[in-house]
Amino acid sequence: MTAPSRERTTTLLPYAEARLERYLADLAHLVAIDSGSYSPAGVNRMADWTRDRLLGLGFDVERITPAPTHGHPVGDVVIARKRGELPVAEGGRRVLLVAHLDTVFEDGTAATRPFALDDRMARGPGVSDDKGGLLAGLSALEILDRTGARQYAELVFLATPDEEIGSPASRPVTEAAACGAHFALALECARENGDVVIARKGVADFRVTVTGRAAHAGIEPERGANAALAAAHLVVALQALNGHWDDVTVNVGVVRAGTRANIVCPEAELRVEVRSATAAGITAARSAIEAAAARPAVPGTTARVEQLDLCPPMEDTPASRRMFDRARRIAADLGVPLGGAATGGVGDANFIAGIGVPTLDGLGPVGGADHTPEEWLDTSTVPVRVALLASLVAELGDGRAG
Repeated sequence: MTAPSRERTTTLLPYAEARLERYLADLAHLVAIDSGSYSPAGVNRMADWTRDRLLGLGFDVERITPAPTHGHPVGDVVIARKRGELPVAEGGRRVLLVAHLDTVFEDGTAATRPFALDDRMARGPGVSDDKGGLLAGLSALEILDRTGARQYAELVFLATPDEEIGSPASRPVTEAAACGAHFALALECARENGDVVIARKGVADFRVTVTGRAAHAGIEPERGANAALAAAHLVVALQALNGHWDDVTVNVGVVRAGTRANIVCPEAELRVEVRSATAAGITAARSAIEAAAARPAVPGTTARVEQLDLCPPMEDTPASRRMFDRARRIAADLGVPLGGAATGGVGDANFIAGIGVPTLDGLGPVGGADHTPEEWLDTSTVPVRVALLASLVAELGDGRAG
């Protein structure tokens, strides 16, 4: 990092420290909003608040209402853009920040388990995942605005309504928003030990349909072809794929077969999940699943493999490593070590990385116990993490720095 960049980083920290009291008040307000993925009214209250904050920072804001997914309506997507003073042709870069508005909690949770602050530990539904991260991103943008940092081509802020259910409705909007971005910063909170996330596994879901032949189980079982038995052999074969490749897991999570005990089972179904750190790993696992299905263990049975869904991995690439190195240098200037972690969980960062945008995640404050009643956020980490994020946005936005 250059000397001017170091100076900027240390200059931003007092702004973040001075803003902590407002951050906590805003966090208490957001945690008091029930915004489960299937509670569009609550999600849209979050969207209203986020829109107003972005408008106040000079962003052009668009609200998009996605079509219902699987019969369930979701809230709106918020996408905001702000042009800087350094065009792409002169070295400016487009930086995308992404957070989500929804939580995993049902309506009423905010009342039964309200926001609480015990010394430095904040608790409440969504306090870490992702209301603390969303607010950290907005706080960083506010600091950049207050300090006149405009040496970038464009800043884009994206807030999605359905991340906790896999973003089925908002994914096309996310991928469209990411097109043309040079860098993406995802605002999930940091890991419990302070690490940011440099890689997330991808996930592919498959359905394997095994077809046999029905027969009376007592009178003429020999005329049947038992799909349940073929499926059982296939379960063993698919589970045995674990360990064949580094960072690839295969799990048969659902098995369905038959309707009556006195009928030779004519059809069975398996639901299979593959997780891999690389797209190549998912491809290899799919080929192995198809090869196993093509060799049924029971004569007279067949098996068909369908891929139902694919969430691409956020791969650990040289470009994302360079982003991490920048973040680590900035953190060192702030006096804190910064590690990088890979995780098996997925998020909106996967979709952005999947279209080729270098992506770094876990850039919110330090939190943990997500999706549980014990969820927490360490508010003592907020100033440093907000200053880190603001400085990283500024450095990435100015491509002249290398």
